[in-house]
Amino acid sequence: MCVAMPGKILSIDGNNAKADFKGNIVDINTGIVDAKIGDYVLVHAGCAIEVMAKEKAQDLIDLFQELEDIV
Repeated sequence: MCVAMPGKILSIDGNNAKADFKGNIVDINTGIVDAKIGDYVLVHAGCAIEVMAKEKAQDLIDLFQELEDIV
């Protein structure tokens, strides 16, 4: 099963960006979305695949945290 995670864009350099995933800063590719610094993006396999509303991203972040707490 593949899972996409929401992260917040911290910086952008061309099609490359740094995104924050719960304090983990990760290099991602933004070539297929029109993301800006401060946007939340859904990331799969290192590629941003969707720009998300902050509320929707936070809902997913909270859901993943709940699942993590169960395990």
